[in-house]
Amino acid sequence: MREHGLRALWRRKFVHTTDSGHALPVSANVLARRFDPSGPNQAVVSDITYIRTASGWLYLAAVLDLHSRKVVGWSMSPNMPADLVCRALQMALTLRQPPTGLIVHSDRGSQYASTAHSELLSRHHCNASMSRKGNCWDNAV
Repeated sequence: MREHGLRALWRRKFVHTTDSGHALPVSANVLARRFDPSGPNQAVVSDITYIRTASGWLYLAAVLDLHSRKVVGWSMSPNMPADLVCRALQMALTLRQPPTGLIVHSDRGSQYASTAHSELLSRHHCNASMSRKGNCWDNAV
């Protein structure tokens, strides 16, 4: 290939997982980058990542306890409905049985701002917290 001046062409496709351009209500940044709580079940962070597979993209939502740094809830789906993040959070709440006031921090994506996610937080007496717009460091962990 070098002798003929040829090069391999490979383009990495970028997939946006955060849709913050919505009209849904957004929560304040309650966590405020305090990524080191004194004990478990005080604060968790949640995010969505994507995995390329032979049959297309697979989306993974994970919930991480900030004290132990362990994944305490997760869910996978071939698309990104609000149910994806709700299932991950429900797993974390069921397994950990956190006390009232758990801080659940995420980005401003439409899944996290959805009515379904807000109602799940309310039912379990959790406090929603969202990163500032366009600031990846607020959700760095």
